[in-house]
Parts: sequence; structure tokens; C-alpha cells
Amino acid sequence: MEQETLFTVNVYSENQVGLLNQISIIFTRRNLNIWSLSVSASAIEGVHKFTIACRTTRRNIDAVVKQIEKRIDVLKAFYYTDDEIVYQEVALYKVQTDNILDSPDFEALIRRHNAQILEINRTFAVIQKTGQYSDTQMLYEDLNQYGVLQFARSGRVAITKSTIERVNQFLEMQERRELELNR
Repeated sequence: MEQETLFTVNVYSENQVGLLNQISIIFTRRNLNIWSLSVSASAIEGVHKFTIACRTTRRNIDAVVKQIEKRIDVLKAFYYTDDEIVYQEVALYKVQTDNILDSPDFEALIRRHNAQILEINRTFAVIQKTGQYSDTQMLYEDLNQYGVLQFARSGRVAITKSTIERVNQFLEMQERRELELNR
């Protein structure tokens, strides 16, 4: 049996209403859980980038990417393993101020985790941590001694380690084809 791996899928598209739903249905129909999802503008004007993390087999993720590319609004989709990308997520933690004011260890804890205090007021403090899932989870567990009031974690954001952007290559190739057809 083929081993499951955590894959990161990058989908490049125009920003169209309903596309996220169409993409998530592809995962649902294959009974795949989306572990993390992040959508933002890409470095290419007018093009958005979906970053989707999913644990599955290479055969399944290959089929998913091919299906995603059949969507009209999708320009191109690629998948990567963790060793082919640089990735991070952002976590925010809200802790009651009363619980941290008397603790000399709180500031050391924040420094040890390379976290940052974004806001502190009479009732609560908001801490931010950028890192991988295990890093943000470890800080959550350490902050629990102070009583975490709220916790939010972003989806994975990722860029490839490659010196070239594969979607740029794809778009340049499409442009050349277009020029050749118009000659």
C-alpha cells in the first residue's frame, strides 16, 4: 500500500466567485480532508494563489491536481512535498493580563518561543507566533498555564525552494502558443 504524505497544493487562478467551493468539492469527493487552506493574491497581477495542505498518497494528489486543472478558472496547479517548499503559519494567542503580570517567567517564555506581544491592556495580552505547526502548538501548550482565552492559527503559506516559478513558466509557454496561433 502506498504511504500517505503531507502534500502542499498550489492552485493559481483568477479571483472568481465559487472557485473555492469547486476546489473543495474535489477533495471531498475523494474523501480527503483539507488539513490547511490559505488564499491570497500572488506575485502575478490578477492571479490568486490557493495553498492547500492535505495528507494523502502521491497517486491521489496527482489525480486531485489534474481534476483541479480541469476547472475553467484555474490557470495551473502543482503539488509539493515539505522538502520542496518553505512554509509557515501564523498563530495568535489571547491570555488574560491578570495571569501574566505576576509571572516573571512569562516574558522568558515569549522570548524562548521567538513570539511577539502585539497588544497588552488591562484585561488581556495578544501574542503572535510565526512558525510551523509544531512550533505554534508548542507555544499554545506552554501558554495554557496562563489560561489561553482565545487561539487562532492561519493556514499554511508556502513558496517553493526552486529558483524558478513554475506558474511563470506555464504562463510564458501559453503566451508563446498564443502568439504562434495568431501568426
